[in-house]
Amino acid sequence: MTTRDEARRATGGDLRPEAARSIAPVESSPSLPERLYAARERKGVDLYRAERDTKIRARYLAALERGDYRELPGAVYTKGFLRNYALYLGLEPEEILSQWRRERGDAGPPQPVIAVPRPIATPRRALTFSPGVVVAALLTVAVLLVGGYLTVQIMRYAKPPSLTLTDPKVATLTVDEETPSYLLRGTTIPGGTVTVELAGGTRQTSADSTGVWSIDVDLRRGKNQLKIDATDPDTGKHAEEPVEIVITVPLPFADIEVPRLTLDQPSDGATFANGAIPVQGTTTNATSVTVSATFDGPPDGAPASTKAPTAPTPVSVPVEEDGTFATPLQLTAGKWSIIITAAGAGDKTTSLTRHVTVAYKGVNLVVQIKGGRAWIKVWVDGKLDPRIGAAGKTYQAGKALTFTAKKSIEVRTGSSGATFFTLNGDSLGALGKRGVPETWLFDPPDPPQKTQHQ
Repeated sequence: MTTRDEARRATGGDLRPEAARSIAPVESSPSLPERLYAARERKGVDLYRAERDTKIRARYLAALERGDYRELPGAVYTKGFLRNYALYLGLEPEEILSQWRRERGDAGPPQPVIAVPRPIATPRRALTFSPGVVVAALLTVAVLLVGGYLTVQIMRYAKPPSLTLTDPKVATLTVDEETPSYLLRGTTIPGGTVTVELAGGTRQTSADSTGVWSIDVDLRRGKNQLKIDATDPDTGKHAEEPVEIVITVPLPFADIEVPRLTLDQPSDGATFANGAIPVQGTTTNATSVTVSATFDGPPDGAPASTKAPTAPTPVSVPVEEDGTFATPLQLTAGKWSIIITAAGAGDKTTSLTRHVTVAYKGVNLVVQIKGGRAWIKVWVDGKLDPRIGAAGKTYQAGKALTFTAKKSIEVRTGSSGATFFTLNGDSLGALGKRGVPETWLFDPPDPPQKTQHQ
């Protein structure tokens, strides 16, 4: 059978040109999802980039490209998504919407609507205002204005003024050694008062109508500590967080001052019966204070010892902002020289020496718990110490207790290796092993003795 016969059979024997055209192959146009996908590929973006650009979630864009309209929130949202996506991809929005309607089976173009003649409207009456309406309107406007003003004032009174420092931008700044002043700049509320506290006093300025302010402050050699605050002149409120900065003007080496040192305690030649020797005083132009001691010999009337006690390790004492310092210094019996040294910039130092005598009377015992907790019970001159009681107490590591007696002190510990003793300034350390309960009697000049006291 020829091709012509097959065509005749398919058309029922009608080979007119119109029938021939009806069986000719027709090139199908791409579907709407295919068009959207192809347009995005041409644009060279992925769904997540399209989501950021169009503000439409990627899962909705993917549903449009799959033709899965059930995943979308509704027809109204779908039309909006299609319109925005078409504009983003460079497609004609109305054409895209028409294809969407065709593919989802909507009816063809809407039928023309017969316009029914509207009845002749009665001429509108001119708008008139009675005096009562005018008064009510004016009162309403006045109430709204007053309410708005009060709201603004309440918010202003409730909120402290802002404060921002724009120059310098760092809290700690070092300038050239020849810099005599620095221009501070920042922002706050319009018309706000800015106060700068520094060593030479206080300086004030006012912000302009935009809140910008600037003030020039004099600098001294060394560290200049500045505290900047803002105040609302109408409410009196201060900034929530004043700004603190430090501007350092380097000192030439020749101008570095030697530290000054003044001692309040101990006085030279003082004698101490027991306990730690208080060392305290004041210094200026110093960054650190060190306290050390050297042994000069036994106290008067005591036999010369064959072996000098070990000198304590030098102690570094922190210096407070006002220049004061204080520390206790534990010394054994004997004559001592206490050396206090203040060190400043340029390795310059100042030292003072105080000679003291430590002559212990009776028994002075310091009990320290280290490396773990320990239970202790203490007898002072044969009587239970009232602070601890008959049941004893358990102390955590780091606890230090001092006991004094005329003749003897006895200590029962639940962990001998965690209990350290200092007798009349002489460190004895731990006398037993950790976890082993023991009782020790301290009755100088005899050495410590182990007892069975429970």
